[in-house]
Amino acid sequence: MVLQPGAAAGGGLGPPRLPDRHGPPLCSCPSPPAPGPRCPRGTRRLSETGAGMRRNDSAGGRGGLRAAASLPHIARGRGAEEGGGRRSPCLLVALRPRNVEAERERFFRASFAYDPQFEYAEPVPAAVLDKYGAASDRFVTQAIRIIRAVLEKYGTYESFEVATGGRLLSKCQIWSVIRKYMQKEGCVGEVVVQLTDDLLSQAVMMVEDSRPTLAINLAGARQHWLEGMLRHEIGTHYIRGVNNTRQPWHSSEGRKQYSLKPANPTEEGLASLHSVLFRKQPFLWRAALLYYTIERASRLSFSALFQDLEQYVQDAGVRWEYCVRAKRGQTDTSQPGCFSKDQVYLDGILRILRHRQTIDFPLLAALGKVSYEDVNRLKKFGVLEKARIPHFMQDLEQYMKQLDHIVTTNGLNEEELEQLLPD
Repeated sequence: MVLQPGAAAGGGLGPPRLPDRHGPPLCSCPSPPAPGPRCPRGTRRLSETGAGMRRNDSAGGRGGLRAAASLPHIARGRGAEEGGGRRSPCLLVALRPRNVEAERERFFRASFAYDPQFEYAEPVPAAVLDKYGAASDRFVTQAIRIIRAVLEKYGTYESFEVATGGRLLSKCQIWSVIRKYMQKEGCVGEVVVQLTDDLLSQAVMMVEDSRPTLAINLAGARQHWLEGMLRHEIGTHYIRGVNNTRQPWHSSEGRKQYSLKPANPTEEGLASLHSVLFRKQPFLWRAALLYYTIERASRLSFSALFQDLEQYVQDAGVRWEYCVRAKRGQTDTSQPGCFSKDQVYLDGILRILRHRQTIDFPLLAALGKVSYEDVNRLKKFGVLEKARIPHFMQDLEQYMKQLDHIVTTNGLNEEELEQLLPD
């Protein structure tokens, strides 16, 4: 099902044409790959909003899709490439063990006293493992505090989800929310939207045939959380991406020329904040649990990590998914080791909250895919005419109050953030 309104808001200019490629190919095919968004040639995954799957079983049998779980799911491996050609696998596919289901069954049959031995369709690039092979413990105290705050208030994550996420929405209700949101951002007709039952993540934003495409999981669209997902994907990733195409640093060569810092952790930190913006209880559960899990994985075997997580996550199927996420890339999971990429969410969140009083947030959006640290230096070079600013930043006073509310809700404070991240 695809939403493709006829004309872009504001006239007949049509949607921006985004580049198909920038750097190594990324994955746009969360499991299973069909019949949802595929990973064809010319497709680039931009982002994946957090949601995973929850097994209804607790002892190894395959269960159903979980509505709006808190973990981004790993794409399943694929068979031969379309067209018969061979090319480098997208990152998430390369990191998905090809025997993950068999090892899951063995792990559950062993009553969790077994360390999976993962196999991969192709060798995981050494450069990738080197880049993400070391975990940080810099914010682990804050991560644990956030996790415990949620459990103290709601008892379990599942209770938190139902209490704060609200009811699941029908297709008609989802389309209504999407249309209203696109109108708010002035991007009606620019983004192809697909609703699917097959997606195991809550949402995936990608570029397919130069058209921005957002796939949304029907089972993850909750009453009070859907607009947060749209703020994450459209209001942050898409709008910053469109603004980026107009900047002199839109290419890798341009980024080198202007000595830009990496877009992350700013990009994912900002999007994650926007996911919980305006919630009554804007807990940063997912970012915190991912950060904690990865830090522990760097010190523990798979089975020990699984046991450690039981204090925070009772559901065995959900714990399995977190452990696989943290241990991806490893073959022998009896050894300590992690894939640290998902620590970027909490890292980015805390850095932005630490400096929120001095960050020019509208300018951060207008300049495109840049770090908050580069904003003041780049503003004199940026193309700001007709830059898009997310609608929820228009009332900057209210926006800043919401960021303060996130700080308070998650038990953070200014003195602590300054000590963690000194100037």
